[in-house]
Amino acid sequence: PRVCVVGSGPAGFYTAQHILKHHDGARVDIYEKLPVPFGLVRFGVAPDHPEVKNVINAFTQTARSERCAYYGNVTVGRDVTVAELQQAYHAVVLSYGAEDNRVLGIPGEKLSGVYSARAFVGWYNGLPENRDLKPDLSCETALIVGHGNVALDIARILLSPLSLLRKTDITDGSLAALACSKVKRVWLVGRRGPLQVAFTIKELREMINLPGARPVLNPADFTGLENAIKDAPRPRKRLTELMIKTALEKPGDKTVEAQAAAMQAAAPREWGLKFQRSPQEVLPTADGQRARGVRMALTRLEGSGDSAKAVPTGDTEELECGLVLSSIGYRSLPLDPSVPFDTQSGIIPNSSGRVQGVPGLYCSGWVKRGPTGVIITTMNDSFDTAQSVLEDLQVGVLDVSTSREGFGAVGSILRSRGVRPVSFSDWEKIDAAEVARGKAAGKPREKIVDPQEMLQLIGH
Repeated sequence: PRVCVVGSGPAGFYTAQHILKHHDGARVDIYEKLPVPFGLVRFGVAPDHPEVKNVINAFTQTARSERCAYYGNVTVGRDVTVAELQQAYHAVVLSYGAEDNRVLGIPGEKLSGVYSARAFVGWYNGLPENRDLKPDLSCETALIVGHGNVALDIARILLSPLSLLRKTDITDGSLAALACSKVKRVWLVGRRGPLQVAFTIKELREMINLPGARPVLNPADFTGLENAIKDAPRPRKRLTELMIKTALEKPGDKTVEAQAAAMQAAAPREWGLKFQRSPQEVLPTADGQRARGVRMALTRLEGSGDSAKAVPTGDTEELECGLVLSSIGYRSLPLDPSVPFDTQSGIIPNSSGRVQGVPGLYCSGWVKRGPTGVIITTMNDSFDTAQSVLEDLQVGVLDVSTSREGFGAVGSILRSRGVRPVSFSDWEKIDAAEVARGKAAGKPREKIVDPQEMLQLIGH
């Protein structure tokens, strides 16, 4: 059987890995629109979280298997259609992730100084499409809308000491911009309460312990929560206890003023969580060009736990800030008119990864279940889809008696359209160049952010 996987992030690689491991005869071809592989492991994981990127070693083993091939620089839906892939392969798995972001849908969202978290993360991580973002960091206060791990990542990158960032694979250009940044205060705003935050304890602890930055949590937000979490699941309980402890920490014997002054001197930067506030409008400067603040509706919660809904109370509040980042989630896009797509939920309708109504077509990862979860979530989800492919091979739903040409057929289509794929060994040359450039700068790597430069490097 010849299987094709579209997208080389964790979902694509885990799907390929599982099929190759459990079927001795299967061949898997992975297509990727960028010259470089690994998706959000390369372009999403924060530069100061190198341990999370270790999965790249396993993905590299998969790509080097003699039954696996990688074809980068190929945009499915443009360079080759899904129908053409279905002609060439017994099974096609769509694992192309979520390449867009949800929008706030409020006035002022298009003002200068307002960015999506997706674009900002792409900028400091070297995603080619965001390399020219040039975010304006000349203000003192930034506001991040959202209470997830990506919001904390961004806050941490904005407030981290440069000495820490210099040792990471953060891009050269963003490091230079952060070196000139005036941002010293970051507010993370969410429309619900402390019991509904989506970030995890590891990320929160890291933020609380960030050198040179102090947490500002309002004790009033946390009163009475000890009772509310008595029966909560353990992760939620520990997370809330850490917030309570941080909010209520009592100063030592010194006078409160002396203590505050000492803290302020030691930590010139600060960050805080604001709850039960929903952005209504980004307020423009007098010339109508840039963001100068955000007006927020105050909310009350109806219901409790994860299903609690935020309802506006009618009161509003304005917060001054020159930088607004919306971190309210990524969003998948339809790839090709022939593939069913649910625009409401932003996923391909499927059951266990089998695309509804299209035999031989599958999906895994964020385009299958929505843009949530960490790499391990995607791993389990991809194994589930791979299992569906293997079952369909076993029971004969997929007819392997007819041979399929795989890349043999796709290669000639691409040639006729003037598209030159990038192989995995080509990527390894780019990788080596990045690592060498990084070494010269005392970093693990210096990412090349221009696809043209990547292609020149491998003689394309």
